[in-house]
Amino acid sequence: MMKRNWWRWALGVLVLIGICWPAYTWSKANIKSLKTAGRTRMAPVIMVPGSSASQNRFDDLITELGKETPQQHSVLKLTVQTSGKIKYSGNIGRNDNQPFIIVAFGNNKDGKANIDQQAVWLNIAFKDLVKTYKFNHFRALGHSNGGLIWTLFLERYLKQSPKVHIDRLMTIAAPFNMESTSTTTKTSMFKELYQYRSGLPNGLTAYSIAGTENYTSDGTVPYNSVNYGKYIFQDEIKHFTEITVTGANTAHSDLPQNKQIVSLIRQYLLDENVPSKIRKQNQQQPRN
Repeated sequence: MMKRNWWRWALGVLVLIGICWPAYTWSKANIKSLKTAGRTRMAPVIMVPGSSASQNRFDDLITELGKETPQQHSVLKLTVQTSGKIKYSGNIGRNDNQPFIIVAFGNNKDGKANIDQQAVWLNIAFKDLVKTYKFNHFRALGHSNGGLIWTLFLERYLKQSPKVHIDRLMTIAAPFNMESTSTTTKTSMFKELYQYRSGLPNGLTAYSIAGTENYTSDGTVPYNSVNYGKYIFQDEIKHFTEITVTGANTAHSDLPQNKQIVSLIRQYLLDENVPSKIRKQNQQQPRN
C-alpha cells in the first residue's frame, strides 16, 4: 500500500513539474523581454580623450579594434567649440547599431576649471547626439582626463536626459586625484567628484584601468591617483572593477592602443567574443 502511494506521489510531482516548468520558462523569457523593451537598437560607444588631445586621439585604438573585431564600427567625430557650437566629421553607417563617437573640445587644456567646463560641453554634445540619432542607451570610454569628464557628466548632467541610460563606463588612466601621489591628500578635483558621487547611475557597471611602468606611475598619472576612483564609484554603482596593466607600452600616451587594453575594451566594453586564452589573461589581470 505504501509503495503504491509512493508511486502516486512521484507521479503527482512529475505532473506538477510538467505543468509548472513551461510557465516558469515563459515567465523568465517574458521578464527578460520586458527589461529590454523600449531600448533602441543603436547603442553608441562614446569616447572622450584627455587634455591636449584632439578628436583624432583614438584613431590608433579604432584601427586596432578593426583588425580582429567581427563587427565594423563607423566613426563620427565631434569637436565642441568654446562657443558651444559643434563641428562634425565622419558619419554613422545606416545599419551600424554600435558606432564609435568621439567628442573632443576646442579648449582641451588641463586643469580643474577646464575639466569642469569640458563636462558642460560634453553635455551639449550629448544632447545634440540624442536629438539627432534617437538612442536611449550607450557605453562610454574616457582616457586620462576624459575619464574625469565622463564621471562629472554622469554625476551632474546625465539626469538632464532622463530617458537615456548608460550601460557601461571604462576609464583608462583617469587621474581621479589629479597629479597627487599621496594616499591621504585629497585634491579639489577629487573632492568635487566625491561630493557628487550620489548622482552616479546606480545601475552602472564601470571599469577603471591603470597602466604602470614601475607600479607607481604610467609616466604621467600616478597609480595612487587612479586608485582613488574606488572611493567615488564603490557602493554607488552596481559593479566597479579596477584593472592594472603592466609590461610593454604602458606609458600614459600608449595606453589606449595597448594590446592588453584593446582586448579588455573588446571583452568588457564591446561584449565581443575574444579567444578563450585572451579572456583568461584578462581575468587574471591584477584588480582591486
